Amino acid sequence: MFRDRLDAAAQLAKALDAWRGRNPLVLAIPRGAVPMGAALAEALGGELDVVLVHKLSSRWNPEYAIGAVDEAWLEAEKARRVQQLRARRALYSPERPAVDARGRVVIVVDDGLATGATMVAALHAVRAQSPQRLICALPVAAPDSLARVEPYADEIVCLDKPWGFRAVGQFYQHFDQVEDEEVVDCLRRFAGRPAAGGT
Repeated sequence: MFRDRLDAAAQLAKALDAWRGRNPLVLAIPRGAVPMGAALAEALGGELDVVLVHKLSSRWNPEYAIGAVDEAWLEAEKARRVQQLRARRALYSPERPAVDARGRVVIVVDDGLATGATMVAALHAVRAQSPQRLICALPVAAPDSLARVEPYADEIVCLDKPWGFRAVGQFYQHFDQVEDEEVVDCLRRFAGRPAAGGT
């Protein structure tokens, strides 16, 4: 049980201590993981950005990731989500483009792993940028979902893989909603900081 996301980030920072001072690029999955990513980047002397991915939702339940749908609807849903991601990038970091992951040690962080669909999409997107090393960092994950994610990363750092996993929030004493304003604030704090050292 983690006290909150910052407690989880502090524990992850200890597990990732080998990368301290080597300017890792910490990519957080919005919105919940962004305060964690900021704390992790601070602890490791790294750089912070977001990796913007979005699950494709069922037309009947927006919280449920889809399995199979008809092709015309799938194309429309994809286009809608891409537009949302562009708008979110413009909101989160209007002053600068996304940080390039090429040749970097990249740590993709989320506050937990339920189905794994979002993390797989995030790792796939980052891998396309040719990072030097791609690390998936999680405080907690459903064991079967973690197994599905493992092939997409060079390294997995996961603090807890409990059986009986039902939802990410059950492993936090405080699991408040993270709002866009907090995400923008975290990213703004890191914008323009000098790099901490080599890659």
